[in-house]
Amino acid sequence: MPEEHRKLHPGAFRELKPGETYEPIVPASESPLEVTVRSVGIGIIMAIIFSLASAYLALKAGQGMEPAIPIAILAVGMAGLFARRSTILENVIIQSVGAASGAVVAGAVFTIPALYMIGLKVSFWHIFLTAFLGGCLGVFFLIPLRQFLMVKEHGKLPFPEAMATTEILVTGEGAGAQARILIWSASIAFIFDLCVLTFGLWREIITFHAVKIGTWLESRFAMAFRVDGLAAIVGLGYIVGLKYAAIIASGSFLSYLVFIPFVHFIGGHLSGIIPPGTIPISEMGVDEIFSNYVRLIGIGGIAGAGIMGIIRSLPSIMQSFSIGIKGIAAAREGEGDVARTDRNLSMRDVLLGIIAVAVCLFVFFRTGLTGTAVGLVGVAIALVISFLFTLVAARAIGLIGTNPVSGMTLVTLIITSVVLAKLGLSGERGMFVALIIGGVVCTALAVAGAFATDLKIGYWIGSTPRNQQMFKFSGVLVSSAACALAMMLLGSTYTFGSLQMPAPQASAMREIIVGLMGGGAGVQWILFAFGVIISVILALVGVPALAFALGMYLPIQLNTAVLLGGFLAYLVAKSTKDEKVAKERGERGVLVASGYIAGGSIAGVVAAVIAAAGLQSRLTVPWPGTSFDSWGEILAIVMVVLLSVFMYRYSTRTSRAK
Repeated sequence: MPEEHRKLHPGAFRELKPGETYEPIVPASESPLEVTVRSVGIGIIMAIIFSLASAYLALKAGQGMEPAIPIAILAVGMAGLFARRSTILENVIIQSVGAASGAVVAGAVFTIPALYMIGLKVSFWHIFLTAFLGGCLGVFFLIPLRQFLMVKEHGKLPFPEAMATTEILVTGEGAGAQARILIWSASIAFIFDLCVLTFGLWREIITFHAVKIGTWLESRFAMAFRVDGLAAIVGLGYIVGLKYAAIIASGSFLSYLVFIPFVHFIGGHLSGIIPPGTIPISEMGVDEIFSNYVRLIGIGGIAGAGIMGIIRSLPSIMQSFSIGIKGIAAAREGEGDVARTDRNLSMRDVLLGIIAVAVCLFVFFRTGLTGTAVGLVGVAIALVISFLFTLVAARAIGLIGTNPVSGMTLVTLIITSVVLAKLGLSGERGMFVALIIGGVVCTALAVAGAFATDLKIGYWIGSTPRNQQMFKFSGVLVSSAACALAMMLLGSTYTFGSLQMPAPQASAMREIIVGLMGGGAGVQWILFAFGVIISVILALVGVPALAFALGMYLPIQLNTAVLLGGFLAYLVAKSTKDEKVAKERGERGVLVASGYIAGGSIAGVVAAVIAAAGLQSRLTVPWPGTSFDSWGEILAIVMVVLLSVFMYRYSTRTSRAK
């Protein structure tokens, strides 16, 4: 039977009945093309593109993109471009290799930018090796668990993202049209954001000074309301949805409409300088108060949310040992003469791979960073914590589709800092090593979670697990290189931790690591504690603390743009009462938003390349006349309205075709 006419087994998304066995789309008795130059090559290209986009978006807005679904759509949509249509197993390989991008970036952005913020010298190899070795650990540690988590626990873990991606790969219905929507919206966003970031045809940030409201708020009340007009941020808001966008924006409203005016009012009655400020508060503007004081409350909130996430995950952590033993036993049972759909890399190869990574980590730590003893301790910490938390990450992805990386990385940094300090390693050298270890662990956890999704997709469809496992390393390799290049480029063009490139997770890690290993300087513990208390209160009343804390930390213009995108998602969802049409419009809107994110993020990287090469001054086209700020802002308002109207109209167009 042709692949396109096959359907998933009735028991694909539920527990099997007694005596029932699961039969994948492509049974073990068949061996269609799977690993080809086409599938691996396209997967690598996807990994590079989405690594660049994810790095920019994660550092800019604090949230990366999930590339699995867009890559699956593009893989199926491109299948008809070739004389021989791609098989469904080739598309699985494309998705698996390409999806490494989001995971590698998600791991790296939590710690590596903190090295820049501390003022340490960072090379390409530091970033690349941290991401690559951590990613390899994530893959190796998950392989023994595949038989247990994917096969024996079938139906008990829903794997929501894997379920959605599998449906796309299996049906393939309308994939060509979906790919065109992605490419078209990405092209629009690329041109739109490049016009702002490089050519300066209109302002990126709408301050409402041109219509006097912004000036009145800042001068009279020390308040600010701004909107970032980049397509990538608006698209991110659409994906996030109105509920979480409103929570994130509420964090910004608390910072900019309550905390900043309060600090300004109190500071107006004080004549001295209050650290970490360098001038009296009475002489500071909105942005200076935010940068010096209020952001620290947001950082404390992020840390508090991470700690609470770990506390909630304690039951899963306690189960990790037993699950690991069961998984290894299941992996050993699966070796030998087994069906194609059950072939994994052998335990011998996995153990040799882990040993090889451990040796590389030791050489990495030992070369110019630490002594032999500290290097061995660093390797041990990375291996043990990665193994324990890899299981937590995989189960979390399987249960709720969310990976609690932030809390686990925070715990890793605290443990590492305490141990290294006991060994006499502190100061900048100690912080460097602790952050590198944290980066390795964080990337391992992110990659393990994403790879669990890939393996479940392969199980449902009928891929050869060994092929997914072997070629996942190629995705990790190219994604690590692309992430390192993007991070070095953005680090040389912007200042990590600034309003232009906030890097919120890394900022939180930086404050904690400086407080633990830098003699206490750098962390204003009172403000930090306020943030932790706020996150605890939010958790008690059922508000997602991490989303709210990100809002408190990030500049308001980013979060109001996210709120705009969430509001557009709400309008699209409410544009019809027909459930079938509403679902169709919602799916189309997600494609448009994904295109906005990808195209706009790539434009951000291209703009950074142009700026780093010193070409921006030659390319920038200033608005005619002498009042660019006013006219540039008015045009920005018009362009953002047009961008929003395009998203809404393009998302709701499908119903008219029916």
